[in-house]
Amino acid sequence: MFEHLQKKLNKAFHILKGNRKITEINIAETMKEIRRALIDADVNYKIAKTFVQKVKEKSIGKKVLTSLNPKQLIIKLVYDELVTLMGKKNREINISNNPSIILICGLQGSGKTSFSSKLAFFCVEKKIKNPLLVAADIYRPAAIDQLKIIADKVHLPYFFLKENKNVIEIIEKSLIYASQKKYNVVIIDTAGRLAIDKKMMDEIQKIYQYSNPDETLFVVDSMTGQDAINTAQIFSHTLNFDGIVMTKLDGDSRGGSAITMSSVIGKPIKFISNGEKIEDIEIFHPERIANRILGMGDIVSLVEKVQEQFNEKETQKIYKKISKNRFNFEDLLEQLQQVKKIGSMKNLMSMIPGMDRFFEHKNEKKILSKK
Repeated sequence: MFEHLQKKLNKAFHILKGNRKITEINIAETMKEIRRALIDADVNYKIAKTFVQKVKEKSIGKKVLTSLNPKQLIIKLVYDELVTLMGKKNREINISNNPSIILICGLQGSGKTSFSSKLAFFCVEKKIKNPLLVAADIYRPAAIDQLKIIADKVHLPYFFLKENKNVIEIIEKSLIYASQKKYNVVIIDTAGRLAIDKKMMDEIQKIYQYSNPDETLFVVDSMTGQDAINTAQIFSHTLNFDGIVMTKLDGDSRGGSAITMSSVIGKPIKFISNGEKIEDIEIFHPERIANRILGMGDIVSLVEKVQEQFNEKETQKIYKKISKNRFNFEDLLEQLQQVKKIGSMKNLMSMIPGMDRFFEHKNEKKILSKK
C-alpha cells in the first residue's frame, strides 16, 4: 500500500538533494511535485493545495539545523502534516461496558462480514474480550454462510436465526444469548446499504436505536478512492458512527482516501484491513502510516506482529532444543507456520526502513534484463 505515493514523494524530495539551503526556487519546484504526487494518489485537490501551502509556509525562512539538510527538513515537515491530516493519533474503540456492543455498517461489498470476523479474532488474540459474532444481514443469502465459514475456521462463536427476517428480533435474541453465555463483546454484522435508499437507512437507524451500541464502525472499501469519502460523508448525516474502517488497503497502491478520510469526515480511522487473512487487521496509527508513506518503515508494528506470534516461553523452549541438538523437522515446520501468520513478505518488508528502495532497484534490474 502507498507504493505509488511513496515513489512520487521520493522524486519530489530528490529535487532538494545537494542543496545547502531552502530557497524560493527549489521549494516551489519541490512543492509542485508534492502537490502532483498527492493528487495522483487520489487526494482531493483542495486538500492537496492546503497541505502544500502549510509545508511551504513552515519551510520558508526556517533555519536549517546543522544536523539536517533541506531535504531532511522537508521530509520532516511533510511527515508532520501527514500525521495531522490523518488524525494525529490512534483512537481506541470503546469496549468498556459488559457486554460492549459494536455495530458494523457500510455499503454492499465493502468487506463488513470479513472485517467483523477479523475484529472478533483480534479481540481473542489480544485477549481483550470474549466476542460473539451476530449475523444480522437478512438480505444477502450468502451472508450468514460466509460468516459461519470464516468463524468456524478459527473457532469463533457466532449467533444467527436463519429463517428469521426480523433484524430487531435477531439482535434482541443475540443479546439475551450473549448475556446467558457470558460473552462480553457483541459484534453485529449488518446488511450493506446505499445512503440513497431511504428504507435501508431507516432500518439502520432503528437498529442503532434498539441496540444502543457502544461503538459504531463504518466500513469503506479504500479501492473506491474519493467515492469512499463521499459515501462516508453522506452516511454520517444519517448515522452518527464513531469511527471508520478502511478495507482492501493491500490492493490500493495510491491510498488517497486513507490519507484524507479523517480530515474530511471529522471521524477517526480506527482500523485498517490489508489482506484476506483473518489476522490482516491493524489499529490505525497515523504516525506509523506516515512513516510507511515516506519509506521510513514501521518497526514498532513489525515488533508487535512478531511478539504476537512468538512468546518468551516458546522461544526459550526452541532455544533449549537447538542448544541440545534436538531441533527437528517438526519444530522447523512449526516455526515456519508462525512466521507465515505474521503476514505476507511484501507487507513485512514494507515495515523495514529502506526495503522499499531495495525492491524498487530489484524491479528496475528485472526490467532492464528483459530489454
